[in-house]
Amino acid sequence: MSLQRFLQDWAIPAGIGLLLAVGALLLFPQLRDGAFGPERDEWSGPVSYARAVNNASPAVVNIYTRSAVPQQRHPLLDNPAFRALLESTELPHQLRDRMQANLGSGVIVSEDGYILTNHHVINQAEAITVYLADGREARAELVGTEPNFDLAVLRVDLPDLQTIEVGDPEQAQVGDIVLAIGNPFGVGQTVTQGIISATGARNLTNYGAGGWLQSFLQTDAAVNPGNSGGALVDTRGRLLGINTSILDKSGYTGGISFAIPANIALKVMEDIIEYGRVVPGWLGIEAADLRQLPQLAPTLKLPPSTEGIVVLAIYNEGPAFKAGLKPGDVLTHINGLPLNNGIRGPATMFTLRPGDTVTISYIRNGIESTTEAIVAEPPQSQGEDPGQAAPPPTQE
Repeated sequence: MSLQRFLQDWAIPAGIGLLLAVGALLLFPQLRDGAFGPERDEWSGPVSYARAVNNASPAVVNIYTRSAVPQQRHPLLDNPAFRALLESTELPHQLRDRMQANLGSGVIVSEDGYILTNHHVINQAEAITVYLADGREARAELVGTEPNFDLAVLRVDLPDLQTIEVGDPEQAQVGDIVLAIGNPFGVGQTVTQGIISATGARNLTNYGAGGWLQSFLQTDAAVNPGNSGGALVDTRGRLLGINTSILDKSGYTGGISFAIPANIALKVMEDIIEYGRVVPGWLGIEAADLRQLPQLAPTLKLPPSTEGIVVLAIYNEGPAFKAGLKPGDVLTHINGLPLNNGIRGPATMFTLRPGDTVTISYIRNGIESTTEAIVAEPPQSQGEDPGQAAPPPTQE
């Protein structure tokens, strides 16, 4: 074989291929990592979550509260003169109120100093002190609280606050790796790691979780006393939820803990700041999980494997009534989000504000359709009568 033929058929193509391969490895480091070692994403991977922690932890604070716990009460304690004497003398300890210290965590979500935490962390507190990850501390103002969500909003007046990036808990899937950041047992900021064990967890009111919300993120990341109000983040350090409770009634982690989805927590915060109370959205329907009524599927002419909520009744002149919905309609999506477990509907409504226009996808008589409704405030919250509900569907 001539030298010219060798170069033409083998050496030149091989050299070009080698240059292309080296260029690809330099331009795309993920290819290099996959070729020469364990695959490692620049944000997360099997080696370390340090970058996620560095992104999120400066926005997670330790919260300490003091509250007076009444001891033995005596009628003299209600006398102003005696109380003045009590403060100036060493009278028996049992005549004084005992000061109780509690601890928890919180998350800075605004450069204006707004902090999200749990209601039970600051409940009945007379003084709230926030300790930042950078060593600063400040007295916190209680902006407002909503026990039904077990959420509270604090505010500190400090410059140069680092906030947390908010993720999308609606996209969280079972098996996703998550990190819990908080102050367990008061030992200082601590990070634990686990996975999303379930989404849409419900019926948790017996474990201290909020009564209005029945759609929690469940994780096996270790959460203990002091973690309450802290952050549950993804592997990029983005906030997915506010840790709120554990399943084990002993008070210590048993591998099952719950977090309030971040989108709902932020909506509660916005309502508290703007209105001083939570204003949930209302469509004016009574509905049930389709899976609880399988006998209706043939009657409603549903496609196989349809998931959603079936409308049992509609309030006259309510938003759903005005949008043309009827009893027997099966709602499958709100603003494109699937209502696939019967409890995402109420959770979605809590993220909507009265006056918002929503797109509702539904199935009626086997035909898929969409309509728009203007979300209203629940009439009960305004002291009004919601009106008569239209009758539930009948089987023909």
